[in-house]
Amino acid sequence: MQSTNPVLTRSDTFSRNGYATFRTQPDATAPSGVRTQYTPSTPSTARPMTIDDVIARTGLLLIIAITVGAVSWAADIGYGLAIVAAIVGFGLAMVNSFKRVPSPPLIILYAVAQGVFLGAFSHALESSNPNLKGVALQAVAGTAIVFAVMLALYKSGKVRVTARSQRIMFGALLAFVGLQVLNMILWMFGAGVDTWGGGLGIGIGLIGVGLGAYMLAMDFDLVEQGVRNGAPEIEAWRASFGLMVTIVWLYVEMLRLLSALRGD
Repeated sequence: MQSTNPVLTRSDTFSRNGYATFRTQPDATAPSGVRTQYTPSTPSTARPMTIDDVIARTGLLLIIAITVGAVSWAADIGYGLAIVAAIVGFGLAMVNSFKRVPSPPLIILYAVAQGVFLGAFSHALESSNPNLKGVALQAVAGTAIVFAVMLALYKSGKVRVTARSQRIMFGALLAFVGLQVLNMILWMFGAGVDTWGGGLGIGIGLIGVGLGAYMLAMDFDLVEQGVRNGAPEIEAWRASFGLMVTIVWLYVEMLRLLSALRGD
């Protein structure tokens, strides 16, 4: 089973085998054939990654992004540099997604680039409309709430990830992104529609938040598979990067939804 998050689609690292999960402790009695599936280029003596490793690295990336975002916000660098940071962040996301061995410096740079983009974009958005004052803080809170709720639901078993649900999710995600890209191209020629306001913005925002929420559940599931397979500690960086990609997606869609609800 694969995640729709391209970062976590390495079948040798996050395939569906093994024993350790968010719900239980790692099983030291797992068959050796399961715990040695990942052997591309990392010494077999490397310590296996744990859930705590993923949590620690994800927390570090979030702290970096939030800190840089706060500085970017205070500097009020505007839409121009926000777009540049978004492009740089996208490029780093592609590089990190396809690297065979995770690169912590490049992953940290991704968090920095996203911090610049999100801080500058959020400030510019709030400044564009008095009704949007405080919307960025609300989006941060909303993202944190969705993350906590999805983690609780996943840990309790009330939200399950299946092969069928992932296929549906993958199709929905492709359609969502495809329509957004098409609208962006049309917008450049003056024919696009406003997806950040009115009823359309609310509808798209709800869909985007819903997709992001279920993407989190799939990411939790794939991280579990990495731990189950005995992936080396370095792969915790890839897992935390994958979670970071989803969190950024969720924040942007939460920002869109709240902006549409509060804007004129």
